[in-house]
Amino acid sequence: MTDFLSPIFRRTALAVLIAGLLPAAPAALAQSTAAIAPVDRIAAVVNEDVILRSELDRALANIHAQYADKANQLPPADVLERQVLERLILMRLQLSRAKDTGITASDEDVERAVQGVAQQNGMSMDQLRGRLAQEGMTFNEFRTNLRDEIITQKLRQSFAQGRISVSEGEVDAALATAATSANGGQQFHLAHILVNAPDGATPEQLANAEKKIQGVKSLIERKEMTFSAAAVRYSDSPNALEGGDLGWRGQNEIPPAFAASIQQMQPGQIIGPIRGPSGYQLLQLVDTRTQSASTAEQVTQFQARQILVKIDDKTNDAAAKAKAETLAARLAGGADFIKLATESSDDTTTKRRGGDLGWLTADTYGNAYAMQLAALDDKGVSPPFKTDEGWVILQRTGSRQIAAGDDNMRAQVRETIGRRKLEDQWNRFLREMRGEAYVDVRGAKPAEAVPATPAPAAQSTPASGG
Repeated sequence: MTDFLSPIFRRTALAVLIAGLLPAAPAALAQSTAAIAPVDRIAAVVNEDVILRSELDRALANIHAQYADKANQLPPADVLERQVLERLILMRLQLSRAKDTGITASDEDVERAVQGVAQQNGMSMDQLRGRLAQEGMTFNEFRTNLRDEIITQKLRQSFAQGRISVSEGEVDAALATAATSANGGQQFHLAHILVNAPDGATPEQLANAEKKIQGVKSLIERKEMTFSAAAVRYSDSPNALEGGDLGWRGQNEIPPAFAASIQQMQPGQIIGPIRGPSGYQLLQLVDTRTQSASTAEQVTQFQARQILVKIDDKTNDAAAKAKAETLAARLAGGADFIKLATESSDDTTTKRRGGDLGWLTADTYGNAYAMQLAALDDKGVSPPFKTDEGWVILQRTGSRQIAAGDDNMRAQVRETIGRRKLEDQWNRFLREMRGEAYVDVRGAKPAEAVPATPAPAAQSTPASGG
């Protein structure tokens, strides 16, 4: 699926659930699950909610099962527990925010996701149930995990609405850069290590964060740890357990502050520490590759349907929104999209076709449509979102890759820039939500200190790293 989310967020809990079915490690998970203490207790208080020790133990058991054949890549037990608990805290905060804004996942949504997991693993439903039972997870627990992930995906879709805009000037500049750069068709495989500094950090907090990341960099330069191992052990980023992997990025997907330096680097080199809104980070160029001409000239098209509730002299914004939310509730309850569009849409052009918009690029109808289309899976339905005409509900019915003409190339570049911008804003949103929350971690151990090393001043010169 093409979306405006970074590889960090595309590597979601749903992906972890799918991946967890692939390794043949039921024995490891069974042993880990057996070790769960029968007496439950609170692991963390998150606002008015709690995370139980049994939830944390199950999450840890899943991680150990996934790493059964590479356990030496995991950090020490206390570091792993802190990282996994932080993931659970962020998930709980996102679910709470989604609930407050009326975002839910229907049984139909969950059933589609379950079918998707089975298909991606080449299993029948009975085989999937059997595999889950082998690994100590009930089918209801599996569905609950999927439901939570679907809700957080919808929260991200809602967050994207109206927040991201890409000007024609930005597209022009990106196309001009690609046309004059020898690296225009090149992609970069990146990884990072983040040491958080809170918003409004004091000079002492900033100094401590910089000292820690300088220590991490020294460990890597002295070859005492690989970059990936250091990320797993010390990074505060949500993708720490993936070794800080950011995946493959095109030139337009890299923040301008880093792009020039990265193009001059060789695989394995590191730049940083770099001060950013989240704290200090190290960035490693893992590898490079050049897109083939055919790949570089492909663009994604989507097939979609819509239901429009117009805002006009007879229907104000509040009334239009209320009607759209009622229609969305009917869809969530199993109503047929085509029938509902034919009956209720105010778009006279498409309603007679069941709301069919045909094939279009993400930005054909503007930024709001682009965000929703790119974030949906095929057959997925968006929450109501506001446009210049009124409130819209979209159903994405298909997607395909086609050869890109000039207009499609502009759409592709606009989508890429939008993805990068959304990544920055979503990360900021998560930090703010975490910082505003009341979180009481019970029996927590302090974060592991990095061995003391001489700490040079922060810089951006590439350095070699493992």
